Amino acid sequence: MAKALLGYVGGSDPRLLAEMRRLQQRVQDLESELGRIQAENDALTAAASHDRIMESIDSHDRVMESIDAHQAEPALT
Repeated sequence: MAKALLGYVGGSDPRLLAEMRRLQQRVQDLESELGRIQAENDALTAAASHDRIMESIDSHDRVMESIDAHQAEPALT
């Protein structure tokens, strides 16, 4: 048992160190991918918002163009 404890305390297993380095690299890769995806999502959200605003303006313009001021009834006063 003393040898087992000494082996545990005496040094790290190279396989564990390699696995830890691999996992740290994987976490770093995933964090980078997350940042890239979040930036892409932000850009798409901004573009969609811009498109909705432009559609709203176009819709308003079509409504205004469809109103014929010469045939419209006078407003009640």
